[in-house]
Amino acid sequence: MSNLLVVDLGNTNLVLGVYRGDELVSSWRLATARERTADEYGILARQLVGDALHAELEGAIVASVVPPLNGAMAFMVQKYFGIEPLFVEPGVKTGIAIHVDNPFEVGADRIVNCAAAHDKYGGPTVIVDFGTATTFDVVTANAEFIGGVIAPGLNVSAEALFARAARLPRIDVKRPERAIGTNTVSNMQSGLYFGYLGLVDGILSRIKRELPELKRIVATGGLASLFAEESEYIDEIDAELTLKGLKIIYDRNRVSRRARR
Repeated sequence: MSNLLVVDLGNTNLVLGVYRGDELVSSWRLATARERTADEYGILARQLVGDALHAELEGAIVASVVPPLNGAMAFMVQKYFGIEPLFVEPGVKTGIAIHVDNPFEVGADRIVNCAAAHDKYGGPTVIVDFGTATTFDVVTANAEFIGGVIAPGLNVSAEALFARAARLPRIDVKRPERAIGTNTVSNMQSGLYFGYLGLVDGILSRIKRELPELKRIVATGGLASLFAEESEYIDEIDAELTLKGLKIIYDRNRVSRRARR
């Protein structure tokens, strides 16, 4: 059975996964480092994927929101895996119609998430992706991306607070036991956690008012588990949603890619 390498290249994390058939057998999360060379990425990827899986790789697909690293990713996949990767970009069949003012502005990861969510849940569905930025994306029952919301990510907010307030320390963001903190760290944790939870639920409340027929709200991304259980509106977490979407889009383009060969 052939394997597929899926790559989600974000501003904070690079997520690699390997599918064997329709099963995601392994995935890994690395820090995105713009100064890292293609060879450094390649050595790490080969060590993670392993010789056994590498020998059976049929293809690779990349969703990137970091254009300066696209060349390094393409070179890395070609050199270390012997495969020309498919990038999710204009012209690729995603199964999602993009109904916004400027479709070229929409990040590849957002369309990939919509493809996966619509395939599993139908629509209208909202995907909340907790990453460097937190995005709220709406896909309709007819597989149309009709827009959404972009908010600063939680870690971005925490770093801004640390950077701009001289007497406030850098802290780990986690759910505090109570809203009223008794020291500086617990004060900050409360403000960041409950403040951000309020942002998430406030935006979702407004989206629900605009979309009364909404069926599902799905959370994904590195910090999804921190908020999904506390949120009044998030229905479930799907940590592998983006990787699933990459597999779906690769399959939709497989026939045309074979024809070009």
